[in-house]
Amino acid sequence: MGRRSERLSRVGMLPGDLAGEGDVIQVVSRAFDVLRCFEGHESRLGNLEISNRCGLPRSTVSRLTHTLTRMGQLVYLPRDQKYRIGPSAVAMSTSMTRGLQLRHLIRQRLQDLAEQLPGTIGFVIPDQFHLVYLEFGRSENAVGLQETTGSRISMASTAAGHAYVAALEPEMGDALLAEMEREMPEAAKLLRPRLEHNRQFLKERGYVVACGLWSPHINGLALPLWSPQYQTYVVLTIGLLAAMYDETRLHEEVARPMLELGRTIGALLQGAETDVFNNRMERKPLPVTAKSNHKNNNKITMTEEVDELAARARRTGPARSLRAGDGRG
Repeated sequence: MGRRSERLSRVGMLPGDLAGEGDVIQVVSRAFDVLRCFEGHESRLGNLEISNRCGLPRSTVSRLTHTLTRMGQLVYLPRDQKYRIGPSAVAMSTSMTRGLQLRHLIRQRLQDLAEQLPGTIGFVIPDQFHLVYLEFGRSENAVGLQETTGSRISMASTAAGHAYVAALEPEMGDALLAEMEREMPEAAKLLRPRLEHNRQFLKERGYVVACGLWSPHINGLALPLWSPQYQTYVVLTIGLLAAMYDETRLHEEVARPMLELGRTIGALLQGAETDVFNNRMERKPLPVTAKSNHKNNNKITMTEEVDELAARARRTGPARSLRAGDGRG
């Protein structure tokens, strides 16, 4: 693969897509659009609701849901006259969870910081014009954002989305924004005016802030991390009440611990590429006593894989930042 093709693949694009000549099979693309409408295994939607969410004709949606049901990707519920995610889709997603040990470590580190900052800290991955929470951390007294694993957030109206687009090479970021302007013009209006500023700020500081963008009551800070497994940027993000954390306080009190968290998780991502995702590490039970609390004093069982991964992250050291000139930012 050529250098340009490799760069394009980092945002899920084919070499011809920038020129509008990509040979996209529309029916496949639309089938995935239908599946994206279902947020969680218990979500139930009818053809009309799917049509409204996808922006596709109801007749087209009807044919797609029929086919996806025959394939086991959806299940039809006669009593409700609606669909929900089927066994084949669940099995497909389950087969992609080999990195659960890594995610366990990431979740622990998110939660550790969440005990210090009264907000929601997320680890998100891009999906078209949105980002999806893979993990999150939240203290018991957190107020404001209540996102959970699997929640989808807008790329255009969140600090996480602005950080992600700013991290892309300019050619890729501009292409993504141009596509957003065609598909979601109102959303793109939130992103374009801030793009150049975000790019420059990210290079200088290593993070991006967005105050009152998603909600006038929420301020956010986010930083992108390169994931070798997914060949794209994932994002660490935190949302805090604007009344408690204005922009000055974000820079002075939130940026440093978030950057430290980014270095830790970045090292985990770099070290996990071979060992965890390729499933090459030995798994032997290693009893570890969990932290006790008033709800549950049971013990949890971890694995040597988790222990070794944490040690590897400590040996790896800080991940390369956007300012290190690694060719990705």
